[in-house]
Amino acid sequence: MTRAGRLNVGIIGAGRVGPVLGAALAGAGHALVGITAGSDSDRAAAVLPNVPVMDPPDLVRASQLVVLAVPHDQLPGLVSGLAEVGAWQPGQLVLHTDPAYGTDVLEPVVGAGAIPLAVHPAISFTGTTLDLRQLHASYAAVTAPAMVLPIAQALAVELGCEPVVIEEADRAAYAEAISTASEFARSIVGQATGILRGIGVENPGGYLSALVSSTFDRALREVSAQDPLSPPDPLSPSDPF
Repeated sequence: MTRAGRLNVGIIGAGRVGPVLGAALAGAGHALVGITAGSDSDRAAAVLPNVPVMDPPDLVRASQLVVLAVPHDQLPGLVSGLAEVGAWQPGQLVLHTDPAYGTDVLEPVVGAGAIPLAVHPAISFTGTTLDLRQLHASYAAVTAPAMVLPIAQALAVELGCEPVVIEEADRAAYAEAISTASEFARSIVGQATGILRGIGVENPGGYLSALVSSTFDRALREVSAQDPLSPPDPLSPSDPF
C-alpha cells in the first residue's frame, strides 16, 4: 500500500544509479513496479530485493513515473526506440539522470503526451545502499518545462537532494563542471597512489584515504564560505554511471 499521491515507478537501468534511485523513491513511499535487466543483476537485487525484472516496453506501460538511468550514449536511442513501439503514455512522468542532457532528448516522450524531466543527483554512485546517505547530503541539477518544474524539484527532494535549477542551454556547461571535478579527483588519486606503491607503501589507497577526504572537504568548505548555496555536508563529485 502507498500513500495518496504516490506513483508506480519503473526503473530502466540496473547499473550503479538506477537501483539506488529506485530505493530512494521507494523510501519516499512510491511503489516500484519493476526494473530492467542489467550487467550486474546481483548488485541490483541487493539494493532492490523482490522487485520484478521486466522488459522496457512492458515496464514503461505499467509505470506512472519512469526513471531512465542509462549511459549517455544510450539515452537518445532508448527514448526514440520506446516511442516507436508506442510505449510512452499520455500524462506519464519520464525522468532521466544524465548530467549533459536537459529535456530536449526527451522530445519523443513529449510527442506521446508524457511529461519530460531531467534530474541529475551530483554524487559519485557506488551502486550500494551507502549512496542513500550521500543523496541526503547532495544537490541535484533539475531541468524541466516551467509548468512542470515543481514536479521535478519535488522528486529531487524525495530522492533526498536539494534541487538546483539548470537551464536547458546550460546543461553542457554543467556536465563539463561535473566531469572536470570527477576526472581530476580520480587522476590525482591514481597518480599519488602510484607513487606510493612505487616506493613500497602497502595499501596506498588506504594510506591516502583520510588525507584526500580531509583535503577535498577543506577545499569545498573554503569555496562554500564564499557561496550562499553551500551544501550541508560536502561529499564526493559525481560519476553518473
